[in-house]
Amino acid sequence: MAKDGNPGFDRRTVLKTAGALGAFFGMGGVVSATPGREPGPKKDEVLVGVSRRASSAEETVEPAVPGNAEIVHENEVLGYVAVEFPSNASEQARENFKQNVLDVDEVEYAEDNATVEAFFTPNDPMYGQQYAPQQVNCEGAWATTLGDSGVTISIIDQGIQYDHPNLEENMDGSVSDYGENFAGAGSDPYPVNEGEDHGTHVGGIAAGGTDNGEGHAGISNCSMLSARALDESGGGSLSDIADAIQWSADQGAEILNMSLGGGGFSDTMNDACEYAYSQGSLLVAAAGNDHGGSVSYPAAYDSVMAVSSLDEGETLSSFTNVGPEIELAAPGGNVLSSVNWDDYDSYSGTSMASPVVAGVAGLALSAHSGLSNDELRSHLQNTAVDIGLSENEQGYGRVDADNAVNTEPDEDPDDPDDPDDPDEETTTVEDSLSGSGDSDCWSYAWEFDSPSEVVIDLSGPTNATFDLYANEGRAWCPTTSDYDHISYNWGSDEQIVIDNPDTSTDLYILVDAWDGSGDYTLTVTERSD
Repeated sequence: MAKDGNPGFDRRTVLKTAGALGAFFGMGGVVSATPGREPGPKKDEVLVGVSRRASSAEETVEPAVPGNAEIVHENEVLGYVAVEFPSNASEQARENFKQNVLDVDEVEYAEDNATVEAFFTPNDPMYGQQYAPQQVNCEGAWATTLGDSGVTISIIDQGIQYDHPNLEENMDGSVSDYGENFAGAGSDPYPVNEGEDHGTHVGGIAAGGTDNGEGHAGISNCSMLSARALDESGGGSLSDIADAIQWSADQGAEILNMSLGGGGFSDTMNDACEYAYSQGSLLVAAAGNDHGGSVSYPAAYDSVMAVSSLDEGETLSSFTNVGPEIELAAPGGNVLSSVNWDDYDSYSGTSMASPVVAGVAGLALSAHSGLSNDELRSHLQNTAVDIGLSENEQGYGRVDADNAVNTEPDEDPDDPDDPDDPDEETTTVEDSLSGSGDSDCWSYAWEFDSPSEVVIDLSGPTNATFDLYANEGRAWCPTTSDYDHISYNWGSDEQIVIDNPDTSTDLYILVDAWDGSGDYTLTVTERSD
């Protein structure tokens, strides 16, 4: 595809009757719904928008409304009406109306009154103090699943206070004492003293109770096991940790979180990780907190996903280790979670980033049951978001719960051969307008390659109204009275979408300052299947 991004015309001033245009939306307010009109989804309605030059949206659209439909709502400020069809009307009847009404002068668009779903917001009282679930887009994932209790995450760490009010409901009750103790006397993995908070904090990130009206929100409501391999001092032997890894895999835990590390390569530890991976477990580990040092073991083993840490601003945490072993990045700076005893606190470290990934893995497996650990690992990689860091810092990108849950595992969002992922070509220009009546015209020579749509976006000053016009296949600049496409919605951000344009045509685009002045950005994007 070839395009010429240079302006095709010099700056020009377009004369317009300011009084007539300004009067259209200068008065009036949003008209309330017809009395008795119910709130909520309205799947039988079509929204029809008119030009702001039209004297009335209702009067403009009414002649085109078929006898079995009626106008049930009008918004004078935005210039649209809602046309309701009987619930037994065919979908084709609505489609025919949408096509026919576009032939009416001053009608700009016709579209279904689609239902917009709210993202899920949990009722946990401390959720507003958190940022980690929001940074990895948990709300989009939670609208689909909060996590399946049939998916188990084993926390190989210090002991977990398993009767903590925000953890108890998600502890795996199929195992005595919700886990095993490998770092002290007896089998109970309960914390020994006041300072043994690490395991409780890590477990609360991965699988603290979400939407239970208690404390903070964990990433998932998956089940959790406590494999106490670190003692109250925070240390543990290679053999204790290796035994805890093997035990967790034998319990059938789909995900193992290891917010621990240190020392060099160990055959014993490597064998334990390889064993767990061969049993179908996905292993996730903290990269280490040596301020840019190399990735620690066990995170550096091939069988383990190494996780680096991000701060709230989605910048790399100063303390995180980096290197070619990093697979994903996740929030680890100042993360709020549960601590002993029945309390909450914020800690920082790659120890906090790792259970975020483990929790997202639990959500993904809850939504896509039957994935092998290899497939789950690839899916988390493919759905991660590139946040502009190097591969040694972010790996495949920042883990994303919404993508991981709501993207099918065989879909790669970045694969140009994926039919659900269109190719895109974008051209952007920047300029400024000096005030009302001033305008720019830009021309582009396009050679389309079976496009599905062309999208023209205009972003201007927040305190101004810049209108957007386009001509398709006509070799002259549009004016405010002669154009093929238009977008003016009382704001500086406008968009025109041209569906299935000719395969070879020119675009002429007018940016017009209806009110105010300042810099603007014009972006033209071709999306082709």
